[in-house]
Amino acid sequence: MEVGSADDSALSADEFDYELPQELIAQEPVEPRSAARLLVDRGASSPLHATMASLPELVGPGDLIVVNDTRVLPARLHLTRSTGGKAEVLLLELVEGHRWRALARPGRKLRAGELLHDDGGREVVTVLGRDAEDDGVFIVDLMVDADALEQVGEMPLPPYITAPLRDAERYQTVYSRRAASAAAPTAGLHFTDELMAKVEDRGARIERVELVVGLDTFRPLAVDDVRDHRMHSEHFVVPREVMEASESASRVIAIGTTATRALETAGATGRLSGRTDIFIRRGHRWSTVDLMLTNFHLPRTTLLVMIDAFIGSRWRALYQEAISEGYRMLSFGDAMLLDRRAQ
Repeated sequence: MEVGSADDSALSADEFDYELPQELIAQEPVEPRSAARLLVDRGASSPLHATMASLPELVGPGDLIVVNDTRVLPARLHLTRSTGGKAEVLLLELVEGHRWRALARPGRKLRAGELLHDDGGREVVTVLGRDAEDDGVFIVDLMVDADALEQVGEMPLPPYITAPLRDAERYQTVYSRRAASAAAPTAGLHFTDELMAKVEDRGARIERVELVVGLDTFRPLAVDDVRDHRMHSEHFVVPREVMEASESASRVIAIGTTATRALETAGATGRLSGRTDIFIRRGHRWSTVDLMLTNFHLPRTTLLVMIDAFIGSRWRALYQEAISEGYRMLSFGDAMLLDRRAQ
């Protein structure tokens, strides 16, 4: 069930397009994590140029910082068909038992019942067929356990990152827990244990939610009218104490769009767990989140639609400022701190 949207007027996908210089797409994470640049939104005033290491100076007592502590699965599997041809499976979400929703290539050639194996001949995946709810997605049976998956799988980096990842932990947040997601909540990649301790020393409180990152991370808007985009549901958990803390906090600062979706679902519906297909777009009635720390996003994506709903059209000026100043973009790039109440 879609919640929280108030504006149902036509909304062109073209409004969420911008020119992204390819040379600014970060191919590897910065070291240390907290050295990432931070563009601080100040409404009508010029934004502040800072770094993530300076975040403690921007928060204080009464602030509630909420992170998404999901962990990324080694979900990309390079396999071989019985014909000898190559196949690739990207696990998206566990359905039940050993059955997963997945993207698979070559999609037009794979058939129900087909076995896919690794280079050593071990059977890894059985293709069960197409997802009844989405013909572009397969249902597969994963035939190996978690330990074997760690061996055969690799981190599912976005396709625009072509450089090899030297340390798989750099695509995990330092506070990640349960391995379930097909992509990292990338705004959280900038945190170190030391940075989190400094934030808490300033009097801010850090709490955790879970939202399992799924298919919509991989799919751009493929419609002319944004209202026609269909969001896929994702599993979320917001502990009761987090919602209670949000009600008394002076400011709720969500780390990333996924933490934002979890909090806004809980705030709008009262449900603290389950599945959400909330599509946050222009006119959304914000219930919980006041500030959002987020990376820079691809053009024509639901993530950019959410940013527009959060701070309005000034996202364009902020993106242009970041591009002009050479900020590193997308998953391994820099971040911005947005304030929807800033005037």
